[in-house]
Amino acid sequence: MELGLQGRTALVTGASKGIGLGVAQALAAEGCHVHLVARSGDVLDEAARAIASRHQVRATGHAMDLSDSANIAALLDAVGTPDILVNNAGAIPGGDIETVDEATWRTAWDLKVFGYINMARACYARMREKGSGVIVNVTGLAADKTDVNYIAGTTGNAGLNAFTKALGSFSVEDGVRVLAVSPGATETDRMVTLMKTRANSEFGDESRWRELTKGLPMGRAASVEEVANVVVFAASDRASYLSAVVINVDAGHGQRGGSFSR
Repeated sequence: MELGLQGRTALVTGASKGIGLGVAQALAAEGCHVHLVARSGDVLDEAARAIASRHQVRATGHAMDLSDSANIAALLDAVGTPDILVNNAGAIPGGDIETVDEATWRTAWDLKVFGYINMARACYARMREKGSGVIVNVTGLAADKTDVNYIAGTTGNAGLNAFTKALGSFSVEDGVRVLAVSPGATETDRMVTLMKTRANSEFGDESRWRELTKGLPMGRAASVEEVANVVVFAASDRASYLSAVVINVDAGHGQRGGSFSR
């Protein structure tokens, strides 16, 4: 299926690994020029070189900390107005109301929650002037599948989904679509590391980590590619009448009992 993305420019945050890198790769495969943003410069530059070489597009790495809103203006001055923004930076730590202190909560939200909001605010203003653009916020299933042991993440993702719906319901009047993709458990390096640690604790053997995902739909977590494909479709012309929606990529896990947070 032709997605109409050839020659467009995408800005992807949190793009040095995991879902962000997968999204950048998938967009490049459709002919998008990509700007990859993350804190880790060396890894980012290597990823950008690999993408450019494989897909014959322009791929540029930008090592920036987006928890500092001052960096956002500098980034967009360097990049220009992208056709697509994919907000993906940040991982909120687990813990309940007693174990997540204020400093930890604020630090996590500065990157993921306020980072998304500030990036969207800045890009939306520029996209509105141009009369077109797409913003995709990668949130997380904990927004719906609330978890007291992931309380900062549950609350943050729920807020971002609400932000997406509120902005996306009126942004279309300016030619800009805003929507969210909310993954359930996804086989990123981070998830695998967590599962290996848990398997080592429970079974004494980290190689048995996949046994811990058997209770998920289809007996496994989503692949990064499965999530990235939905993001790319959502950003494409094929999804031109989608805005102010949250697309859950969880194979129905949100309708089941038990928790598994991103």
